[in-house]
Amino acid sequence: MILDGKTVSAKIIEELKEELSHRAKKPYLAVILIGDDAASRVYVRNKKKKAEYIGIKAEVIEYPSNIEEEIVLNKIDELNNSPEVTAILVQMPLPEHISKEKIICRISPQKDVDCFTPENTGRLSIGIKPYFYPATPQGILMLLDAYNIPVEGKHAVVIGRSNIVGKPMAQMLLQRNATVTICHSKTKDLDKIIKTADIVVSAVGKKIVRCKMVNKKSVIIDVGIYRDSNGNLTGDVDFKEVEPLAEYITPVPGGVGPMTIASLMYNVVKS
Repeated sequence: MILDGKTVSAKIIEELKEELSHRAKKPYLAVILIGDDAASRVYVRNKKKKAEYIGIKAEVIEYPSNIEEEIVLNKIDELNNSPEVTAILVQMPLPEHISKEKIICRISPQKDVDCFTPENTGRLSIGIKPYFYPATPQGILMLLDAYNIPVEGKHAVVIGRSNIVGKPMAQMLLQRNATVTICHSKTKDLDKIIKTADIVVSAVGKKIVRCKMVNKKSVIIDVGIYRDSNGNLTGDVDFKEVEPLAEYITPVPGGVGPMTIASLMYNVVKS
């Protein structure tokens, strides 16, 4: 069965819109965009459009790629101190002369809807509820819940160890009482490990999961999204090979991507 992220995310968006329609005070999302990266501009435009549809006030603060780091840090301080702003997001990637670590650490954890700050990630890692959960892992769990797919007691294999998806995904699955194996580029016998999994979450950005690795009762979550040599959007999973074998699978596009946006909007509404 295909896990339809577009349908589930649309339902979440409508529920958030309905919730905000009854609120006197609306959330206020401030997005900082630096430079002219085309993909970043598309992402920010889509986030702003979705936020405004729900009823969130959204502001995009744009800077040229040669902006001084201190100016951006001062702007974050201003947003942190603003009683009106409830959520802050800095679009990545940043120009080389701006420290990603400094920028992330400057954001107030109470407004950190991406869950990038050390306080929120630290809370997650030691089992204290963070102010917000990371958008993609949270969106994946929302999708599993929508299809009543149990996590407790299952063997989950997470491929990738990024701070954005891999690590927090593993931690959140552990909190749901899954048994978690984290795999990465140095993992030996990856195919054998995947074969034992009830749930596979792949987030590495290259074609890695094929039919010979998958068992017939597995749930395959494909986080990867990129364009192949023909310009088509694809993911980490060979969908045509794996879809007939897996019990559940996410498509690319239309699987995890829409759920990430819905999850981020959920965090902004929560803010």
